[in-house]
Amino acid sequence: MKLAAIDIGSNAARLLISEASPNSAGTMDFTKVNLVRVPLRLGFDVFDHGSISEKRTSHLIDTIKAYKLLLDVYEVKYLKACATSAMRDAANGAVILQEVRTQTGIDIQIISGQEEASYIYENHIAEHLDKTKSYLYIDVGGGSTELTLFSGTRLVFKESFNIGTIRLLHQQVPDSAWQQLKDFLKQQLRTIGAVTAIGSGGNINKIFSLSKRKEGKPLSLDTLKDYYKEFSAFSVEERIHLYNLREDRADVIVPALQIYINVMRWAGSEEIYVPKIGLADGLIQALYREIAIPANGFQ
Repeated sequence: MKLAAIDIGSNAARLLISEASPNSAGTMDFTKVNLVRVPLRLGFDVFDHGSISEKRTSHLIDTIKAYKLLLDVYEVKYLKACATSAMRDAANGAVILQEVRTQTGIDIQIISGQEEASYIYENHIAEHLDKTKSYLYIDVGGGSTELTLFSGTRLVFKESFNIGTIRLLHQQVPDSAWQQLKDFLKQQLRTIGAVTAIGSGGNINKIFSLSKRKEGKPLSLDTLKDYYKEFSAFSVEERIHLYNLREDRADVIVPALQIYINVMRWAGSEEIYVPKIGLADGLIQALYREIAIPANGFQ
C-alpha cells in the first residue's frame, strides 16, 4: 500500500511517498519510495508582509499540480497534506489553499504548532532508545521550532515556538521569544536531569552529512558551535561554493545552528542524534493509523 504526505513549510514544500508493508514481526515497515522538495520560501513573503504574493502562490499551485501527477503515476491510494508556520501566519493562507483545492483536488490543512509537534511525535523515535534516559526532539523549520520531550517511556511535553530560520533571517524573532523558549525549557527540565537531543530538519541533516559521522553516531554541541563559527565567517555565496550547498540552504543554515545550539545549551544537552526524519514521516505514520483496519492490521 502506497501512502503519501505533503508538507508545505515556510522554506520548502515536500512530497514523501512511502510503501507500507507488514514485516515478519507483524508490525509495519514504511519504505521511502520518493521524496521531492521544492524551495517555495513562502516565509519570505509572510514574515515580512503578512501575506503570500501572487508569484509564490502561482509557484505553490504549480508545485501541487506536479505532485498530483506524481501521486497518480505512483498510484498512491492515501494522502495527508498539511501546511505549517508560514501558511498559519499568512492573511491569505486559507484563500490560497481553497484555490489549490479547486485546481488540483488536493485538500491541504493548516495545522497549529501544537498539531505539528504532535505529528512529529508520531515517529516515536524515543521508543527505540534507552528507556532510562531523557530525549528532547528538536525540529527546526523556517517559521517555527517544535520541541518534544520524552523521559523514560513518558511523553512530557510537545510545544511549538515561533522561532525559525527564515524569521531569524528577516529579524522577526524578538528577544522576548528567545526568553520565552529559555524559560520554558528551564521550567520543564528542572527535575528531569540530563537530556540527549534528537534533531530533525534539512539543516541538521546537512551538518551531519558534512561531519562525515557514521550513521547512528551523535554530533556534539561543540561540533555545532564550530560549524556555526565556520559558516558565519563566510557569505552566503561563499558557503554555496565552499560546502556545495543550495542557495536556499546556504542562507538558513547559520540561523538553524543558532536555534539548535541555544536549545541544547538551555536543555543541558551535550549531544544530538540525527535520524533523518521529520514532519512528513510523522504524517505518513498518522495517515496509516487513520486508515488501518484494526481487525486485520493491514489491507
